[in-house]
Amino acid sequence: MSVFPLVRDFIEIRDHRIMHRIHGWRAPHWVQLWMICATRGGDGWLWYAMAVVVLLFGGPERYLAVGSSFLAAGAGIAFFLWAKRVTGRRRPCDIQPHCWSTLLPPDKFSFPSGHTITAFAILTPLTTVYPNYSIEFSFIAVSIASSRIILGMHFLSDVIAGAVAGSLLGYIALELLR
Repeated sequence: MSVFPLVRDFIEIRDHRIMHRIHGWRAPHWVQLWMICATRGGDGWLWYAMAVVVLLFGGPERYLAVGSSFLAAGAGIAFFLWAKRVTGRRRPCDIQPHCWSTLLPPDKFSFPSGHTITAFAILTPLTTVYPNYSIEFSFIAVSIASSRIILGMHFLSDVIAGAVAGSLLGYIALELLR
């Protein structure tokens, strides 16, 4: 027997355990608002706003930061669109209803998390170029990634894979443009 099915089953069992716990959790109102705002921020408008701020106030490295972020995000979008079609993994919200979140997913497949890939693809160049703001940038990316799980859009493994892929793409884009 191949190792891959064993690993996949191991991950799947844990993903479903976490999903059942989260989907039954009645989060405090402030957590609900935070998660919805984080997910909506990851829909795209936040990245454009951050790019404008960096271009206006980012100093001499601003073009490297914004250019590599957008290159990495674009590659990430292409990657997750391809990967979602190939894997065809159902979303948690399609398997078990969520007790309080009624957001609709942007597409029907779960693996990997596109919001998380984009967040980490943008976070990585920004934290590398502006290390003094790494806590703020990391807070945004982790909030977006967490929101995808808590709102029932993704499994934990979808988000972990998205964070790894996005970070890798961010580093590659940064090195290509240096």
